[in-house]
Formats: sequence, C-alpha cells, structure tokens
Amino acid sequence: MQRLNAAVRAWMRAPGNNTIAPDADVPAFDTPLLGCAAGNDPLFAFLKDDIGPDFYWTPADAFALAHPGVSASPEELSVVAWILPQTEATRKAHRRAGEFPSIEWSRARHYGEQVNERLRAHVVSLFTEDGIPACAPALLPQWERAISAKYGFASRWSERHTAHACGLGTFGLSDGLITPAGKAIRVGSVVVRARLEPTPRPYAHHNEWCLFHSRGKCDACMKRCPAGAITPEGHDKEKCRVYIRGVTAPFVEREQLGFKVNSCGLCQTKVPCEFRNPTTRRQEG
Repeated sequence: MQRLNAAVRAWMRAPGNNTIAPDADVPAFDTPLLGCAAGNDPLFAFLKDDIGPDFYWTPADAFALAHPGVSASPEELSVVAWILPQTEATRKAHRRAGEFPSIEWSRARHYGEQVNERLRAHVVSLFTEDGIPACAPALLPQWERAISAKYGFASRWSERHTAHACGLGTFGLSDGLITPAGKAIRVGSVVVRARLEPTPRPYAHHNEWCLFHSRGKCDACMKRCPAGAITPEGHDKEKCRVYIRGVTAPFVEREQLGFKVNSCGLCQTKVPCEFRNPTTRRQEG
C-alpha cells in the first residue's frame, strides 16, 4: 500500500493529470488519501444484503464480471479506495454559493470526475502491469443505477460505501462521506486479486463522525440545502435528484459550462465537516 500510495500521488502531481478544466493549470483535487479492505470483509456482504441483494455487487461479483476467465475467491481479493479532496480554492468559492453551485464546483464535478476516471484506469494498469488482475467496478459496462427497496436511488457499486469499508470515513446526515479530509470530496476504488494489508477502521458506527448523529448539535447541511432535501430524518434522495436535474443542471448548461452537469454539493461546504473530521480537534484549512 505504501508503494501504491506513492504511485497515486505521483500520478496526481504529474502535469496534465489533475486539472480542473481542459488546458487549465489549476488542480482539480488536493493530495489523495488511500485505504484498503479485504475482499472477504463481512461488511461487503452486509452492504449487498442491505442495499440490494438482487443487484448490488460484492468485490467478488465485480471481479468476476471483469475477469470471467480468472478464478478468484473473496479471500484472494482486496479493495483499494481513495479520497480526492476538493481544493481550498474550490471550497472557498462554493461556500459563497447559495441557490446554485459555483462554477469552480461544477468544473470539479465534471472535469474532476474525468480525472477520477483516469485515475481508476491508471491504478488498474499499475496492478495489471505487474501481472495482478484488477478492475474498477464503476468503469465496468455492467455498472448502472438501480432502485433499492430500502433506500431508493442506488447503484450496483457505491464508491462511498466502499471507502467506508476501507477505513476512510463515516456518513453524515446528508449521506455524504465524512473523511479525515472532510466531506467535500470525490471517491474512487478498484478491486485486485492480491492480499493487501487492510486499513483499520477507526470507527465503530457508520455515522460516528457526523456531529448531528454523534452529538445531536449540528444542522448546517440542512440549512445549506436549497431543496429542503435534508431533515432530521435524513436525506431525501428524490427531492435532491429533482432539484439537481431540474434546477442546477440546467443552470450549469445555461450560465456556466454550456452543457448539463449534475452539480450541486452545497451541503458539502460551509459546514463543520467540509475539510475535516469535525469530531476531532479543530485543524486549520
């Protein structure tokens, strides 16, 4: 993992790899954080059963789809996840946003996710060049959105839940993943047929780093949501989706980038968990 961490950071520092827009000299993200989980970690089986046993993938499910001719038991697999923190410049611009996302955030949402996609492919190539089969579940052609009977809008592989399993964070009231670098992030992951040292999970509960859930004293993300999609009962995915598809995506096309982007993320900035784990001692940033 140390060698992989160094390789990922080097790729992100290389000119042209980590940019917030085409031909821009401005980074899309700050230094990545990496974590790892065993492919047979019981949490993956729990997630499949909890989110959607008829559609959600375990690491073994995703690997089998990517490499149908390669035998691999869950015990032989590992999952590597990473956190890409939004830059301070993007976060500061987005704090000033109200009803609509900042253009910096929209660029990071669109072009930054392209960076993340290339990073997924790069990490897969790092393993395959060493003769180790790997895949990025979110890049598989079989990946698609799905409807969970329990949670509504979902997908076959959740990058946030994978990062949670890899020791990188817990969930907030808005469903965002609160990491050591905060909630203003993008997330990626790969599955590899190799036994890597798992990252200890420094939490016992999936909401442990959220001030609302752990201390009952924060409503910042509720106040930041222009759609009213965040309440003490949690995150209303449908209200969120309708606002993004009907309001912010057309705004991005009309006023910012010239094409629709599902950009919002207002609940990820101007909140105590923006750039840190708020349950730890306050840091500068």
